[in-house]
Amino acid sequence: MKILIIQNKRIGDVLIASVIANNFKRKYPDSEVHFMAYDFTTGVLEQNPNIDKIIAIKEKELKKIKNLFKFILEIRKEKYDIIFDPYSKTQSRLICKFSGAKQTIGHKSRKRFGNWNYYTHPTEGLQSSTKFCGKAIEDRVHLIEYAGDFEPIDYEPKLFLSESEKNENWLKNYHDKKVIMLGVLGSTPQKSMPFEYVATIIDYIAKNYDAYLLFNYSPHQKKDALAIYEMCQYKQNIILDIYAPSIRDFIKLMNQCDVLVANEGGTVHIAKALQKPTFTIFSPYVNKAHWASFEDGIKHHSIHLLDKKPEIYDGFTYEERKQIEQNPREFYLQLTPEIIIPDLEVFLKNNL
Repeated sequence: MKILIIQNKRIGDVLIASVIANNFKRKYPDSEVHFMAYDFTTGVLEQNPNIDKIIAIKEKELKKIKNLFKFILEIRKEKYDIIFDPYSKTQSRLICKFSGAKQTIGHKSRKRFGNWNYYTHPTEGLQSSTKFCGKAIEDRVHLIEYAGDFEPIDYEPKLFLSESEKNENWLKNYHDKKVIMLGVLGSTPQKSMPFEYVATIIDYIAKNYDAYLLFNYSPHQKKDALAIYEMCQYKQNIILDIYAPSIRDFIKLMNQCDVLVANEGGTVHIAKALQKPTFTIFSPYVNKAHWASFEDGIKHHSIHLLDKKPEIYDGFTYEERKQIEQNPREFYLQLTPEIIIPDLEVFLKNNL
């Protein structure tokens, strides 16, 4: 049996979609599993023994009609038995429609073009999560139920490192203290706390815990990360001379750190897959119920403005909530360090 999983989205989406491969390969160890993802996300798939082939594509290239049709022809040649399409983007729907696969499975709740049925097995998205893993993971696992009985399901995303990767000395000479990885910026400005709040939280950690603080950010965010650093009063234990230039490098580096404190995003899913404790700060517009996975309030804990000030969200229409995504700062400003730090203090005492 030959299957394809398409997950053309960001790092966290790709990692959690890999649970489809893990569960499928466990039941059908002789199957051939391919995984299609954007090239900047494939680091979370490398070394996974449940994936036989990674198909790395460039996001901008696939949006060109000529390239898309060329790619569809290549997919047809593979003669897949099953294609799973967790996110159901325009390109992936068209790939499924013309793939020639015996079975294509994707969410029919996404917007449709005309009256086309893109999938042989269109699925209904779950209304809410009933599992400890959170809705985002449960939605993806839900797809494989249309391909057979895979019970018991393993809902936990996994990362795999070779022995040589585990032994790389990413922390250099910083081995005499615990190391806290700090996701000082979100993947987008809308997922990033106000800089002054981030600096206040960093100062609290640096003042009260004898640990190294390692900044994590994307290459294009270096200027902003340094701006946050300059706002900090307690700089003595902040590490700036270690940087992971790729997702795969970040995984290796995170594997050698002790905990992660970060804005919500792909790095949180990576840390959880590495069994590292995580403290997550959600953007006011992100649906926490979708993305807060495996949270027990001890090893994994998160905070959202809705948790602390639910009255702020009363009476909002769906359209008004979407507007928060465009400019969340006024809501972020209400999620002050004074609200966050008590929860953070409990988390750090439990995990350091």
